Amino acid sequence: MSTEVLPPVAPEVLAEAVELLSARLRKKLDAAVAECAARAEPAADGAVSVPFGEDAVVTLRPGASGAVTGADQAVCTCLLAPRCLHRAAVLGASPIADGETVSGPPSEPLLGSAPVSLSVPLSEAASVSLSGASGRKDAGREPAAVPPPASRAAHGSGGVGTEASQGPPPALTAAQVRAASALWEAAAEALSAGVTSGGTVVQAELLRAAHTARLAGLPRAEAAALRVVRGLRAARERGQGQRLGDLTGAFRELLAGAAVLAAGSSGPGSTGTTRRAYEQGGSLRVFGLCREPVLSATGYGGVATHLLGPDGAFYTVSDVRPGGLSRARGAGSASVALGGAVLDHAGLARGGLRIVGATVSSDGRLGAGRGVSATPVRGVSWSEEPAAALFARPVHEAMAAVFDGDPPESDGAGAPLLGCDVEVIGAAGECLVVRVAGDGPVLRLRPAHPHPELPHAANLGRIARYPGLMLRVLGRPDPERAATLRPLAVGPAPGASDTLRLPEEWLGRADLGYDRLQGSHFPPAAERSVPVGPVGAGSDPLADAPLWRVRRLLETGVAGGRRAVAEAGRGADAAALVAPLRRAGLGGAAQLAQALTAEADRRPRDAFGRLRDASADGYARAWLASAVHLAAAERSLVVASWS
Repeated sequence: MSTEVLPPVAPEVLAEAVELLSARLRKKLDAAVAECAARAEPAADGAVSVPFGEDAVVTLRPGASGAVTGADQAVCTCLLAPRCLHRAAVLGASPIADGETVSGPPSEPLLGSAPVSLSVPLSEAASVSLSGASGRKDAGREPAAVPPPASRAAHGSGGVGTEASQGPPPALTAAQVRAASALWEAAAEALSAGVTSGGTVVQAELLRAAHTARLAGLPRAEAAALRVVRGLRAARERGQGQRLGDLTGAFRELLAGAAVLAAGSSGPGSTGTTRRAYEQGGSLRVFGLCREPVLSATGYGGVATHLLGPDGAFYTVSDVRPGGLSRARGAGSASVALGGAVLDHAGLARGGLRIVGATVSSDGRLGAGRGVSATPVRGVSWSEEPAAALFARPVHEAMAAVFDGDPPESDGAGAPLLGCDVEVIGAAGECLVVRVAGDGPVLRLRPAHPHPELPHAANLGRIARYPGLMLRVLGRPDPERAATLRPLAVGPAPGASDTLRLPEEWLGRADLGYDRLQGSHFPPAAERSVPVGPVGAGSDPLADAPLWRVRRLLETGVAGGRRAVAEAGRGADAAALVAPLRRAGLGGAAQLAQALTAEADRRPRDAFGRLRDASADGYARAWLASAVHLAAAERSLVVASWS
């Protein structure tokens, strides 16, 4: 058996078990955790046992939530229990439970929260604004990675109060400031250790600080810490799909949020919320845009149907539950659980609803509370209002609006849907290269969900066989790549003869995550004018800039810790890092990278002249300053690439 059999464990349970160990046993903990992989055995009563020899058996008995939330639910038969290595090793090998699982399920689907803008000082004269990923991002991307719609303030409230109208945020309490300070210290130590030294003991300290943050009313900070712990585990286990860049972003978010909170600053949504706040939205009329499959790395699957109001406000109806890929594929045609509506998600994506007594979250999620009733209405095509307005705005203006406020998260979650008419150029690697109609920029279309069992990649590959084809595309911009769009649906371009020919029942669009394009949906080759020449993906200012050197330095620090950064800043490596940045006019990035390597290599001496380890605080601040500056610089280049 594998550790997948083990139930999730509350962070505080693991932290307490590690704290009970002696210093000698802590040194053996990581090796003991690795040995648990083939020992877990499920029992008929729902318990899981892990034998260690003849005299020691660890038994985990999860509660009603399916997680081990108390110390008494993890017992060992050895004489040292509960201060034994066996019990701590099994708990360390188990998945980390969400705060939502520990606290109980929310009254409405907890699938997102609004992003928060953080400001981290870079020097005495400058600061950079950083938007951290919202607390809905899995705390490791769970329970479901459903991207929220656009801000209500940007697209009209639709009768729902916005954060801007709720008055100033409450001041932080002394307990919250102390919890944030403890979380900063634990995160700084974990960053200084890096993946190579960030074993179970380091993770346990971070989990204890995360638990303290939750008790103090800082669920967003707790979620960020859990993401870092999961990222450390995946990196140490070399898990499939694990990206060092994701862990680097998780560290940046955690440190930035903890630094702001520890300083006593509070902004809208900076503390987060454990439950989504749904408010009365009165009567709403919404029209379907498209469906998007939802698939998380932790076994959740489902669908999110994107809707649009007459005022241009975005809404979503989500159905996400445990079940993984099969659930994500089947949910696209499942019934909509909203106010007794008789539509399924496929019908809603091409239809509409009139909702009475609607409950709406601040990010546009429609709730299915009591008193909500919904009646199906006729849908609108993309050439009719209000959907047509999505495709009428120039893409560079739309992208400037996306990044003008709180930038979207690293995977594009939180970005509003963007529509445009494009001409297919061809395939370039895994991308479909298109040009925006009207002499617009060249864009790269990447699969919104790369899972091979979902039809996103296959549909884009089929479209790439028809250069010169005109399309209407609706998708989400990728904030980490230059001029990149992740399409969710496509349709025929109005007024174009060389375009898609979809069935009438599809109402002029194909959901790339559910509908499969066939040869009959494309015009005959004889009716098309195919351009001749090699396919070019256009310029990429992000790839051409030497900022990748800073990114590699930051990721080196996450992987190898402080010592790895110090080595990268010595001798010829230091010149190779700084000189290209200065030549490119990126003096700020060069200065911050140089300060980071200098701080990483700093070794103070005590009163007797003996070398001692430097505090992790200064190193973490230098790393964070460089990381925030890099994020802002890359964001500027991404926005410029859409012009």
